[in-house]
Amino acid sequence: MSLPPKGYYLPAPSHWPIVGSIALFLLALGATLAIHNLAGGGFLLGAGAATLAAMLFGWFGKVIGESVGGLHDAQVEASFRWGMAWFIFSEVMFFAAFFGALFYGRVVAVPDLALGDSRLLWPGYAGGWPSAGPGLKAVFTPMAAWGLPAVNTLVLLSSGATVTWAHWGLKLGRPWQLELGLTLTVLLGMSFIALQASEYAEAYHHMGLTLGAGIYGATFFMLTGFHGLHVTLGTLMLITILGRARVGHFTPERHFAFEAVSWYWHFVDVVWLLLFVFVYWL
Repeated sequence: MSLPPKGYYLPAPSHWPIVGSIALFLLALGATLAIHNLAGGGFLLGAGAATLAAMLFGWFGKVIGESVGGLHDAQVEASFRWGMAWFIFSEVMFFAAFFGALFYGRVVAVPDLALGDSRLLWPGYAGGWPSAGPGLKAVFTPMAAWGLPAVNTLVLLSSGATVTWAHWGLKLGRPWQLELGLTLTVLLGMSFIALQASEYAEAYHHMGLTLGAGIYGATFFMLTGFHGLHVTLGTLMLITILGRARVGHFTPERHFAFEAVSWYWHFVDVVWLLLFVFVYWL
């Protein structure tokens, strides 16, 4: 007598999305207050970060428990693949909007403000790039490409190679290669974050390049800052995958969690290449 086919697993309603929304709200509010040097900004930033960490730990743990418990069959995995693909597509659109803002400001708005009737409003404004914009007296030094940004590009491209090497180790049944590749990827991700923090400190304290430096400063920190946030999240996910690899959660045939994180990491690599070219180099 054959057993009936297992039905599609539908998880119970979860409170983690609400917790994540609260964490993001606290982070956004705390960052806004901190930028304007208002009371409570640092506290709310810390509370948001702690809430986000709790959400990631709890939600990751719940999904991992479902997977280890055998609740994720082929149909569930297929839905996960589509879900991850659409998530990355939404991230593509997220960054496309920011790149669009950069291109509009740099190619359309700034040159137009130096032409025609605008010259009566802003006499002497040349409209070149990089620029804080007309009427702003911000003095800053633009970030050069062939310094820390070039080093960070090498670091991030190397991390893409190491995570791919780890993936091949998993598919070929080589646990040592999987764990070593993931460890190297995590270390490279952490190095990228540390180097970007050093770059920001240099920009703020020695180059006059801040969020108050007009359209150049705003677009620079908006694009590189959100990318750094994505690298941080990707590094946390890689650490989770490394922990799961060490306890034997993956097999050469079933390892979508690893694939999902590697997709995300390669997306982060591609975005950085675009940032390096259009924000730093050109």
